[in-house]
Amino acid sequence: MLKFLVFLFFILPLTAYAGATDKLKNFIASTRSGQANFTQVVQDKSGKRIQGASGIMQFQRPGKFRWTYQKPYEQLIVGDGEKFWLHDVELNQVTVKKLDAALGSSPAALLSGNNEIERSFVLKNIEDRDGLEWLQALPKAHDTSFEKILMAFNAKSDLVVMELRDTFGHNTVLHFSNLQRNPNLPMQLFSFTPPKGADVLGE
Repeated sequence: MLKFLVFLFFILPLTAYAGATDKLKNFIASTRSGQANFTQVVQDKSGKRIQGASGIMQFQRPGKFRWTYQKPYEQLIVGDGEKFWLHDVELNQVTVKKLDAALGSSPAALLSGNNEIERSFVLKNIEDRDGLEWLQALPKAHDTSFEKILMAFNAKSDLVVMELRDTFGHNTVLHFSNLQRNPNLPMQLFSFTPPKGADVLGE
């Protein structure tokens, strides 16, 4: 479940509403690359914590991203613009898919997408809480693995919280900190070659 939900982070681009949707528009329009620390918690239907992880995420629009999971297990997820790579360091196992097939109509283009959110999602502002402005994104497709996505922005239009609620009743909560906008990221971050001896699954 953790591996599957990891790459659900990237598709929500730009629209023209007030409140949090304006924050989303501002974030996407002004941020071509970024880097942040993250923590991720997966909760069951009752809100009980069942998984946790932390690491660093980086992205370069359009279509490139890198998530480095440092705790509790080392994992690396890379989108190179064409393919999606998932490397389980402990197992030395690599899963590779076409990027479009891996992401589908998921929220996975939020940071690296092409600003076409309204083709796949219905957006609306929801009640502010915790001093943040929130929006809700409901997928238009019926074959997705999640029911809705919530996003929260601070006064600087930084994305600071994201919640993914899947069809199994699980809730994945991502918190972002130390966000850097438009850093000069080396392009080799967004390329991946399976390590020697790795078991490669997929294309």
